[in-house]
Amino acid sequence: MDLSHMLQDLQQCKAPEEGHSPAEPDTLLSRPVAEVLLHVQEKLKAPGLTTDQSGEILHIVEQLFRLGDRHWLFSECCSNQSTDLTREYVDFVSSLTLYAALPLCDNDSGTLPESSFEAIPARACVVSSVVLALVQRLGNGGEVVSSHCQATSWVFLTGPLAPLLCVFALTHMQEQAWTSEASRTAASNLLDSVVQAGDWETTSQLLFGKNNTERQPGILGSILEILQSDLKRDSWKRNQATKHVFAWIVMQVGRPWLTDYLEKVFPPSLLMSDDYCTDNQVLGVRCLNHIVLNVPAADLCQYNRAQVLYHALFNHLYTSEPQLIEVVLPCLIDLLPVLEKDPACTGLPRKPNRYDEVLRLTLTHMETEHKLALRSVYAKFLEHFIEKMGIVIVRHLKRLERVIIGYLEISDGPEEQTRLAILDALEKTLLIAWPRMECRLSALVQSLLRLVCDLSTESIPPAVREELFTKATHCLLLLDNCTQGKLKMLLKDVDSSCTSTYVLRCIETVTMARR
Repeated sequence: MDLSHMLQDLQQCKAPEEGHSPAEPDTLLSRPVAEVLLHVQEKLKAPGLTTDQSGEILHIVEQLFRLGDRHWLFSECCSNQSTDLTREYVDFVSSLTLYAALPLCDNDSGTLPESSFEAIPARACVVSSVVLALVQRLGNGGEVVSSHCQATSWVFLTGPLAPLLCVFALTHMQEQAWTSEASRTAASNLLDSVVQAGDWETTSQLLFGKNNTERQPGILGSILEILQSDLKRDSWKRNQATKHVFAWIVMQVGRPWLTDYLEKVFPPSLLMSDDYCTDNQVLGVRCLNHIVLNVPAADLCQYNRAQVLYHALFNHLYTSEPQLIEVVLPCLIDLLPVLEKDPACTGLPRKPNRYDEVLRLTLTHMETEHKLALRSVYAKFLEHFIEKMGIVIVRHLKRLERVIIGYLEISDGPEEQTRLAILDALEKTLLIAWPRMECRLSALVQSLLRLVCDLSTESIPPAVREELFTKATHCLLLLDNCTQGKLKMLLKDVDSSCTSTYVLRCIETVTMARR
C-alpha cells in the first residue's frame, strides 16, 4: 500500500458527518506531516470513537511511519518548511501516551479497582507499536535524504522525545494491575529501541549520558521534570503508575549522579514513606534507603535532611506490619553512621546516642512480639545491629539475653529462620562482648541445651536440624572460651542416661574441644 492510499484510509476511518462529502484521496498527501499528525490527534479525540476504530487509525499511522517517505516525514523543508517538527512530534507522542494513560483516581486511597484498567493493556500495546515504528525509523541512519534538505533525526529529537517515551515504557513494563504480559513485552521492547536508536549501550547511559561526548547527555533530569507535577502532596496519588515509575528511576541512579538530583528525589520519597498505606510506605522507604546508600553523608546532613529522615524512620518502628519493618530496619542501620560516629571510635566515656535509642526500642518490641512473621524480621536484622554497635552492646545485654532465650524457645516453621538468625545474633554477641558473658553462662547454656534437646522431637527438615545443631554447638564452644573452660566442668556433671542423642553429641563436641 502506497502513502496516498494510507492517507485515504486514514481519512475514511471515521464516516463523514452528514452534509459533508468525503475528502479527496490525495488531499493529506500534499500537506505537511504536521497537519497529518494533527489530523490523527483530532480523530482520536472524536466523541463516540470505538476501540476498533481507534485501533484502525493507529495501525495506519504505524504503517505510515514504517513505509512513508523519510523526506516527507522528517525533513524541515518543502511541505514542512517553517514547521517545528520536533514540537509537532512531541505533541503527537504526548497525545498517544494520553490515549493509553491510566484513569485518574479522585479518592484519597489512591487506588482504583482492577476493572478500571481493562482497556489499558490493549491500548498500551497499540501505542507501543506506533511509537516503536517512529523510533526505529528515526534511528535508521541508512536512508539518505537530499543533501540540500535538513533532516530531523534522532539526535535532534532525543532531548524532548526520549523522556516521554521512557516514562510511557516504565508505566507499562512493570507487573501491575494495568499491564498484561503482552503490554509489558511491548513496553520493554520500546525502551530497548529508544536505547539502541540513540546509540546508547545501556539504560544507565540513556539516563546519565555518555561520559566521552557532550552530544548525548542523559535524560534523567528531563524525566524527573515530567514526573514533578504528579509527585506533589495533593497530586501524587491521582495516577497509580507515577510512584512506581519514580521508584524505578530512583533505583537506577547511583553515585555520583544521585547527588545532583537530590532535591527532586528526596521530598517525593519522604512523602510516600509518610503515607498511611503500607505499600506506599514500603515503596518510599526503599527509595530513601537507596538515597542514603548513594548520596554522600555531607549532602544528606545539609538542610537537616538526615535528621528529618531519622525521625520519620524511627516513628515507623512502632508499626506492626512485617513488610514495613523489613525495609525500615536496614534503612536505619545504613542511616545511623551518617548521624553518629562509629561507637567503637567515640571518646570515653561513650555516651548513649541514636544507636542505643533504636536498639532499645527494637528489643522492647521483640520481647513482647507474638507474631511469627514480625519476630522473623526482627531476628534477621539483630545481628547486623549488634555488629554495628560493637562493644557498646554491653549496655543492652540484660534485655538482649531475654530476647535471645525467648526466641530460641519457639519454632517458627520448617525453615526455622527466626531461631537460626537469633543464633547468629548470639554468636556475634559472644564474640564482641565476651568479657561480660560469664555471669550469663547458666541461662544461656540451659537455653541452648534445651534447643538441642528439642531438635530430636520437633518435625524439622534434616538439613535445617543439622544447621541448628551446628550453630548451637558453636555458641556453646564460644561460651566455654568466654568462661575459661567453666562450661566443660558443668557439662561433665550431666547424666548421660537422661539426655537425647543430640544433647550427648553436643556435650561431647564441647568437652572434647581444645581451647
